Amino acid sequence: MTELVITLDLDGVTDKPGLMDRCAETLELPDWFGRNWDALADSLSDPSVWPAEAADGLLVVVRNWQPYAKTRPEEWEIAQEVFTAAVNRAPSLTVMLALGGSS
Repeated sequence: MTELVITLDLDGVTDKPGLMDRCAETLELPDWFGRNWDALADSLSDPSVWPAEAADGLLVVVRNWQPYAKTRPEEWEIAQEVFTAAVNRAPSLTVMLALGGSS
């Protein structure tokens, strides 16, 4: 079994709408994705909306998140809570924060 690895690059993301747009684009979320925290949690934890290649699991690597976290710490805290809740609801989902500087 090999899980699908998707890199969620937050380079240039400065606010929640930007984060939601980047998630929708990168994770190929469905048209009904409401671009809010609940919709993100629901989409991340629902394997039926994942790409077909993620049948054995999905690993989302979040990179270049530090500038967003520094600019919008309250939003970033909520984003981390959403990622954690989604992982707890979908055992075949892993979300990892890549360490290191921005590119």
